[in-house]
Amino acid sequence: MTVGLLGGSFDPAHAGHVHITRWALKSFGLSQVWWLVSPGNPLKANAPAASGRRLRRAREIMQHPRVVVTDLESRMGTRYTAATLSGLRQRYPGVRFVWLMGADNMQGFHRWDRWDWIMENFPVGVLGRPGDQIAAGLSPAARRFATRRLGREQAEALPHMAAPCWTLLTGRMLDLSSSELRRSGAWRK
Repeated sequence: MTVGLLGGSFDPAHAGHVHITRWALKSFGLSQVWWLVSPGNPLKANAPAASGRRLRRAREIMQHPRVVVTDLESRMGTRYTAATLSGLRQRYPGVRFVWLMGADNMQGFHRWDRWDWIMENFPVGVLGRPGDQIAAGLSPAARRFATRRLGREQAEALPHMAAPCWTLLTGRMLDLSSSELRRSGAWRK
């Protein structure tokens, strides 16, 4: 079983999250994608909306039989992605996990706690976002693991490759941002 893990605040979850989830399922040939609705982001100054509210919204918008929206991080008591991944590997030893993230996150990935451990232990699928692909491809993490980058034509093999390995997919994208939606209040309509 191959499971893509898409973590984030999902504050609020929106059509862009749905789009990249479906894209990842198809492009990487994943069995499932789990949305890890985090209790908070250590790199962001402001706390997100209440967890229950974000989970409800995420479950409303993400309707797919192979996608699970979960608060595993809250239940596991983990704060950082590396700790979550380590815990998931112990809990589900037979599952092959792939870390999924948007190109915007790849740009600052080198600031994450134990980011290099994540790259060295899990295949990473980076999904393009409008205006972020070039910066993601030139990021410190991308440069450090440049020789382990898979081409687009190898994307479906990603879940079965030994880490470190990663790829950056580009294609049709939606220009949506949770931050912009919060500022505009449009998602509440």
